[in-house]
Amino acid sequence: RLHRPGTRTGLPLLATRLARAAQRRRHGVALEMTAGRICSPPGARGVARAQPLPDSVEMASDAASVDCPAVRLDQVIPTLASRDAIGVHTVALRDALRRAGTDSDIFYGTCTPDMADQGRPVGELGGTSPDRWLLYQLSIGSPVFDTLMARPEPKIVNYHNITPAALLASWEPEVARQVELGRRQLAALATESTMAVCDSAFNETELLAAGYRHTAVVPLLIDVTAVAPTSDPAVAAQLRRAKHDGGADLLFVGKIAPHKAPHDLVLMLAALHRAGSPRARLHLVGSPLGATYARALAQLIDRLHLGDAIVVTGSVSPAALEAYYQAADVFVCASDHEGFCVPLVEAMGHRLPVVAYGAGAVPETVGHGGLVLFTKRPAVFATAVHRVLSDLELRRRLVDAAGRRVDELGMARSATRFVEILQRTMDS
Repeated sequence: RLHRPGTRTGLPLLATRLARAAQRRRHGVALEMTAGRICSPPGARGVARAQPLPDSVEMASDAASVDCPAVRLDQVIPTLASRDAIGVHTVALRDALRRAGTDSDIFYGTCTPDMADQGRPVGELGGTSPDRWLLYQLSIGSPVFDTLMARPEPKIVNYHNITPAALLASWEPEVARQVELGRRQLAALATESTMAVCDSAFNETELLAAGYRHTAVVPLLIDVTAVAPTSDPAVAAQLRRAKHDGGADLLFVGKIAPHKAPHDLVLMLAALHRAGSPRARLHLVGSPLGATYARALAQLIDRLHLGDAIVVTGSVSPAALEAYYQAADVFVCASDHEGFCVPLVEAMGHRLPVVAYGAGAVPETVGHGGLVLFTKRPAVFATAVHRVLSDLELRRRLVDAAGRRVDELGMARSATRFVEILQRTMDS
């Protein structure tokens, strides 16, 4: 979907297409104008392809002599991390831009050690450049924003949603302040940005409410069809032993945080035990957001006498996470706020039935690939999970629908769409 009033055509578009041609010359492809197309001369090396010009563009006799600067698009991100969906998305977007012939680098505020070679510190952005655009990856408040705003280059926002502070304030006040700052920075960028791209239509409504005029929706660039890591043999063996004793394995992956609401999954499991699945287990896989909520969650589990049925793993390796996905029978999510929710897509990619509460972008992300509930009442949630566990035909239909949904969210398609939007924005 693309919401972009006031698109322009005509000779300015011709000039910017010639700018793209000038850029491709840097990659060893000499281009010339012939018969209304930008094309490679015979025998030219490289990957440039013929592109028809719009009918409204009249060819100028001296078009080939127009001198336009090349365009590059660099990304700015507060934190570049390998175990973070936004970090993975940022690297994938850079690679897609480069494949399309647009120079692109990543500049970060901080990074995990294993990602240091994927970008450079934001302090190395250097002097201003008339042929450069900056794309800001926005998901939290950050001092990197001030560096971005001080620069004159045209800007694009890639918005991944920001958790409302009210969901965090009573548990983690410092994190609540960071997200409040992020919301203020989101509003400040509205008048400074030429385009804003987001992961979901839910996020787009927030952009439009904040005053952004030109917006587009493209899913995160996450390749759930890539070859999965080999599952951790020790974790896999442990899960097999537990399954041998009977009972289903329910899985949640994400931050152990109040807005992700794993406490509601604990209440659901208690109801599921009463409803006829007394040996069902729940695995909560993810790192805690501070200590306060984690302690409260542990106390709830103890009070309901579910300590033997619930495992809170903390952060795990990719190999261990793969073992949990492979052993699970149902993926469950009770989050109160989601701008996209990558684990839902990962679960569908593992052919795992999904039962999720329909908050935020969850219905949009799941599509027809799972059961989406509009209440978190424990008895209703537990009944839905029990139905998926016991009804083999329903399970088969959900798995098939999940596969189709993963195809719709495929990274190759999304990357092409994203690059087209960015290049069209720069061309206009």
